[in-house]
Amino acid sequence: MKPKIKDLMKDGIVVMPGAFNAISARLVEKAGFNALYISGAGLANGVAAMPDIGLLTMTEVLTQSKYIIDAVDIPCIIDGDTGFGEAINVMMMIKEMESLGAGGVHIEDQEMPKKCGHLAGKSLVSPKAMAVKIAAAVEARTDPDFLIVARTDARAVEGIDGAIKRANLYLEAGADAIFPEALESKEEFILFRKEISAPLLANMTEFGKSPYLSAKEFEDMGYNMVIFPLTAFRVMLKSVADALSKLKAEGTQKTFIEEMMTRKEIYEIIGYEDYEVIDKKISKKMK
Repeated sequence: MKPKIKDLMKDGIVVMPGAFNAISARLVEKAGFNALYISGAGLANGVAAMPDIGLLTMTEVLTQSKYIIDAVDIPCIIDGDTGFGEAINVMMMIKEMESLGAGGVHIEDQEMPKKCGHLAGKSLVSPKAMAVKIAAAVEARTDPDFLIVARTDARAVEGIDGAIKRANLYLEAGADAIFPEALESKEEFILFRKEISAPLLANMTEFGKSPYLSAKEFEDMGYNMVIFPLTAFRVMLKSVADALSKLKAEGTQKTFIEEMMTRKEIYEIIGYEDYEVIDKKISKKMK
């Protein structure tokens, strides 16, 4: 059984890099992280080459999430976007995510079509409508350790005071933790911690509105979780683009072989030898 995120938080801040497929999840685990984040942007960008505006269906997100969850022994929090609909849809989402073995989900208060949390022009559902979704999620949950995180994008629309007010309402509706998206200074992160008496999740994405802060800095401010949703994804894309550019120009990969993960290293990550052992075991039984 995978560890519970609620238990991990007791030992300090839980740092969750984003995984966008199963093998990236294995790398997160291999690097020593004790939890990971399944990024909605990572899935949309990586699986479908689409922007993170709510275009993937619940079924598509669940399918990709299952590959990731099954590949690792650490807990995963899934980006649940706006809940894929209204309260009844949220309840179905929670049921399905629990059945996958997810450690938790976050649900945001944007209107559809949603936007990346660090872009301008966002619009929000009413505080009551979001609270109903959170209450529905809590009602549908059967595992008390499944973490329900309410994300508020209100900082950019209603200011920091509006975001704090919404966060407290979402806690009253039953949320286990709050994810204040796109805060714009260290002082705002500190203020949010001061005003919210519940676990907090910080988003340390790149090229966004929030300042670059380390996991230690977030922990010192009293934050309980921090995600790095697209850090590995962006590094991978840059590396792939550079390699393809060299291949196009030179017609050979010989000049950048040293930059590659070897066949042996990849096989170790995917457990290739384990499959061979199983195949030989079954073949012996049939003789």
